[in-house]
Amino acid sequence: MTHEVLVIGGGPAGLSAAINARTRGRSVLVVSNPPEENPLWPAGRVDNYPGLPGVSGRELLTVMRRQAEEAGAEFFAGRALNALRISGTWYIGAGPRMLAAKAVVLAGGVVRGRKFPGEEEFLGRGVSYCATCDGMLYRGRPVAVLGYSDSARREADFLREIGCSVTYFHRPRTCVIQGRETVESVTCDGETIEVAGVFLLRTSMAPADLVPGLAVEDGYVTVDRRMATNLPGLFAAGDCTGGPLQVAKAVGEGLIAGQSAAAYVRQES
Repeated sequence: MTHEVLVIGGGPAGLSAAINARTRGRSVLVVSNPPEENPLWPAGRVDNYPGLPGVSGRELLTVMRRQAEEAGAEFFAGRALNALRISGTWYIGAGPRMLAAKAVVLAGGVVRGRKFPGEEEFLGRGVSYCATCDGMLYRGRPVAVLGYSDSARREADFLREIGCSVTYFHRPRTCVIQGRETVESVTCDGETIEVAGVFLLRTSMAPADLVPGLAVEDGYVTVDRRMATNLPGLFAAGDCTGGPLQVAKAVGEGLIAGQSAAAYVRQES
C-alpha cells in the first residue's frame, strides 16, 4: 500500500496535516488508533480552541476526522511500530502490514512514562509491541499482556485464540521483566508470573524508538520552522514536538507539516 504522504496519528495535529496535504493534491493515509483512545476524546470542554468555545474533545475530533475523510484522506486502524527510509521511500510497519510513502508526518503524541526495567534488554527476545505480529511465536506458551488501551484487550483475545495462555495486566504502574537469555518472568504491581513473552501494548511508540536516527531533545522531536526533522521526508507536529500541549498549537503545526510534506513530494517527483 503506497501513498504520497503518510500521517502517523489521528489527533488534531495528524488530522490537520492530512487535510492540508490533501488540499495540495497529495494522496494521504492516516495510521492511527481508534479516536476513542486519543487523550482529547474524554475532555468534556475545550475552552481555548479559537472559534469553538465549550466544544467537547469528542465533538472536535469527530468533526476534524470527518473533514479529513471528506477531503479524501484514507485511514488505517493500527499502531505504527517502526519506520525506515530506503531509496527515497519511507516504509512503515503497522501491525502485520508494511506501508510505504514518499513523506511521513509524525503526529502520534507523546509516550508518558519511562520504559520498564528489562523492556529494552529483552526486546526481540521475549518482549514485543505487537501481538498480531509475534503471537504465533508463543503459541501454546504462557505470555503476559500489559494493556494500556481498549484495543489491547482485543490483541489479548487474539493470543488466546491462537493457543497462548494469557495473563492480562490492565495499565500496570510498575513492571520488571526478568530472564537470562530470553524472558522468563514478569512482575507487575507486585505480582510475579512465569512467562515466555511479554506484550507491551501502549497507544503509541516513542518517536526515537519508532524511527532510528531521529533527532530528539528531552524526549521531544527536533524540528525547524517547516516542521522538518533531521531526516529527509520526515516531518513532525503536535505534542511530540514539545509544549505547550494544546489543540490550537497541534492544529497549527499539523497545517505546516502537511503543507511541507506535500511540497517535499512535489519536489522529489
